[in-house]
Amino acid sequence: MKTTEENARPMISRWSMRLAALAALAAAPAIGFAQNAIQSLTNGLKDGSEVIRLEFSEPLTAPPAGFVLQSPARVALDLPGVVNATGRGTQEVNQGNLRSIALAQGSDRTRLVLNLKQATRYRAEIDGKALVVTLDPVTVPTATPAAAPGGVRASAEPLHFADSHNASAEALRDIDFRRGRDGAGRVVVDLASNQVGVDIRQQGQNLIVEFLRSTAPQGLRRRLDVTDFGTPVQSVSTTQVGDRVRMTIEPRGNWEHSAYQTDSQFVLEVRPVKVDPQKLTAGPGFSGDKLSLNFQSIEVRALLQVIADFTNFNIVTSDTVTGNVTLRLKDVPWDQALDIILQAKGLGVKKQGNVLWVAPKDELAAKEKSELEAKAQVAELEPLRTQSFQLNYTKAEEIAKSLSGQQSTASAGASGSATRLLSKRGSVISESRTNQLFVTDIPAKLEEIGQMIAKIDIPVRQVMIEARIVEAEDTFGRSLGVKLGSSDRRGVNGGVPGWNVGLGNLAVGGNYGGIGYTTGQSSTNDYSNTQFVNLPASTTSLGGASAATFALSLFGAASNRFLNLELSALEAEGRGKLVSSPRVITADQVKALIEQGTELPYQSATSSGATAIQFRKANLKLEVVPQITPEGNIILDVDVNKDSVGQSTSAGYAINTKHVKTQVLVENGGTVVIGGIFQIDETESVNKVPLLGDIPYLGALFRNKTRATSKTELLVFLTPKVITDRSAAAR
Repeated sequence: MKTTEENARPMISRWSMRLAALAALAAAPAIGFAQNAIQSLTNGLKDGSEVIRLEFSEPLTAPPAGFVLQSPARVALDLPGVVNATGRGTQEVNQGNLRSIALAQGSDRTRLVLNLKQATRYRAEIDGKALVVTLDPVTVPTATPAAAPGGVRASAEPLHFADSHNASAEALRDIDFRRGRDGAGRVVVDLASNQVGVDIRQQGQNLIVEFLRSTAPQGLRRRLDVTDFGTPVQSVSTTQVGDRVRMTIEPRGNWEHSAYQTDSQFVLEVRPVKVDPQKLTAGPGFSGDKLSLNFQSIEVRALLQVIADFTNFNIVTSDTVTGNVTLRLKDVPWDQALDIILQAKGLGVKKQGNVLWVAPKDELAAKEKSELEAKAQVAELEPLRTQSFQLNYTKAEEIAKSLSGQQSTASAGASGSATRLLSKRGSVISESRTNQLFVTDIPAKLEEIGQMIAKIDIPVRQVMIEARIVEAEDTFGRSLGVKLGSSDRRGVNGGVPGWNVGLGNLAVGGNYGGIGYTTGQSSTNDYSNTQFVNLPASTTSLGGASAATFALSLFGAASNRFLNLELSALEAEGRGKLVSSPRVITADQVKALIEQGTELPYQSATSSGATAIQFRKANLKLEVVPQITPEGNIILDVDVNKDSVGQSTSAGYAINTKHVKTQVLVENGGTVVIGGIFQIDETESVNKVPLLGDIPYLGALFRNKTRATSKTELLVFLTPKVITDRSAAAR
């Protein structure tokens, strides 16, 4: 058994040599002439944020430029013309999200490096002769995120790498891909300026980079196949999505990424992660530095002290913690090693700042219960305070109902009872005239309510939906007809009418009146009575136009007998297009309705038997509910009506209805066809004299033929667009 102190000491894997190099560089004397010096460096917590304060001998002229690394999580700021006069190169912190602070001095500048536990944004402000760097708070997730393929954890929320400060959309200059050291893939993007905002998130196995308020020229909207470079990156695809440029990077294998920006050049690097099969992998939720432990029957209290020395955490051990443990761990995260020790001995841990309190689980549970009971008693006796909240975008009455647990109108359709957010002694009053809330409660509840209102009382994004309803019509028709008749005037002129058929003479006429006039039985005559066939071209189904006619008459030298023929023909063609374009603007997830049309009166019977006048609508109506997705796309619940006045009936006018109701997903600024109706009507009619109309060739004199074709098409186009400023809504 190992008894000496050196044998009992674990084989600990310390941090990389990078910080040591930074410390050595910071301790080196300044080279060249510098006008300013860092005299002191302090850090602390303010409102949940880490605050680093650097005091200089002379005030800075402008806030320093810096960049953020994602993996490892780090913030670096360059201080040109500044030397380090604090006498220290590194400072261990291990408080909140800040691990340590390093000052690395070069020939003409000093670099401030903040080593973080999780990546976050920062703010740098000049306060007299001091520079104040504030790190944004990091929300610790309550559940372990699922591990994505490739051994990296998928991020549910996008990382705001840089905020957008450009007023209008700027075009990207170039997109390039290069191979870096150790097989890393580097995506290099030349931005128009350093004001362009950038969002980074992991979606499944892919990395999504979005450049806000940017455009990509047509030559850059392409997919780059970079498999031959031999890096984890397989392809880089660039597309335009609304007012932003989206870049999709597809890596393979086990990888990690980091991003940085120098002036207007943005670089995203994807590096392969080499896994040693002899090492144990970290379990889910463990991200501490790795260590190796090898002990035989060591006291638990001494083992906890070893971990405290490694992590620089203060560990307080309860007097009830006793016993020995034997374990061998190799390259295990320290937090996982601590969890293994606690589970083996039935212990629990409670963290407060950089202090870990270790005790049996029952003792921790009892202490936590007593603390909660004490807090509950304090809440019952704590004096109440009244605070007013000015609401800008939300109705004070709705917030008051939510705080008091009443069912608000916004959630009237939801099932279940509302939860009261105020304490038992709390009360709330809403003032609708000034839209203010007056809340009376204990200070802790007032702080929670203030944080909730800050998240709720924000302007809702608006969406402009433009619909185009196109009705196209194409008609074609053709009709051929004939009139055939004869006239015999021999009887009228003193001769013998008709033809001798042995038993007597036979006269021919168009009808009974025509025969009577030909044979002298009647003294009056109508020329139309001489027609055998009266089947002219039909004009009713072809728009009512007049048909063209051509007539022939066959008669003898004495002009007593006539054979008359009239041919008529009509061909009609028509095209028409009707475009309706309703447009409406509404807030996210708020129903909007716009309609225009006519109300038609009709009579209806009442219960007393009398008649009353009622109205029916023949309108163009657009009803839509938009929903903006986190990716920037838009889900539309659409109901479109295109009604028109139809034919008149005895009960009133009929209404021609065209109706589309659906749900679609559209990208911001894109256009989608949500419905289309294509209708073809073909008719062909033949009117003829029986038997005679069926005679080949000659039968054309005893019939007419009409053919009509009508094509109608209805298309509904939708174009939604998220409104980013007020000027866009006015256009």
